[in-house]
Amino acid sequence: MIIDGKKIAEEVIVGLGESLRGRKLGLVIGSADAATESFIKIKSRVAQRLGVEILKGELQELANTCDGIIVQLPITNAERLLAEIPPDKDVDALSPRPLVRAPVAEAISEIFTRAGVAAAHKLSVVIGAGKLVGAPAAQLLRDLGAEVHMVTQTRGSLEELKDADIVVCGAGEPGLIKPEMLKEGVVLIDAGTSEQGGRLMGDADPQCAKIASVFTPVPGGVGPIAVAMIFKNLLTLVKKSQK
Repeated sequence: MIIDGKKIAEEVIVGLGESLRGRKLGLVIGSADAATESFIKIKSRVAQRLGVEILKGELQELANTCDGIIVQLPITNAERLLAEIPPDKDVDALSPRPLVRAPVAEAISEIFTRAGVAAAHKLSVVIGAGKLVGAPAAQLLRDLGAEVHMVTQTRGSLEELKDADIVVCGAGEPGLIKPEMLKEGVVLIDAGTSEQGGRLMGDADPQCAKIASVFTPVPGGVGPIAVAMIFKNLLTLVKKSQK
């Protein structure tokens, strides 16, 4: 099954209806590569559809004027900035004590639900331990009862993929994962987005789709769903603030 992330994202966005019209979402942006620019454009398009105003500026200023805040990674002084995001406005769940789950984790959870994937007691390998993909994906899998192995440049080995029931890619290295590295029927969630030759690429070779029972392409897989989940998180935080 190849996941149509655009279709799922559209259903999530339509489900939000008019609930966010008039709200404001702040973006703190550093230097942006092609992948980052792509995500900013997608977020801006979704915001426009939902009637959410996008404001760009400094964190403290946005904290006083916006209903939600995104610190777009990578950015200089990331740790300090993330620590300063008010939890009640942290739609990306990157502050020390977030009130919502990370958009990528929400996207993966949505994919699992729609594809009938049960993660409990399954051997899962997460490639990369970044704040946006690897760390939240690993936590989600643990919460779902999976056995989770992390593979980074200093930890674990890609050899572990051959026995994995579930693989989540978040390394940002185009074509890192080849079909021969995986077992037949693996659930392959590719959330590693980077640029190669002016194109957005995933960590997994597209040929991996032929042996995976569930496969998310790049672009058009996890990314659009994760963006939709940002706005779902925004609505959750708005509702919490009103109580």
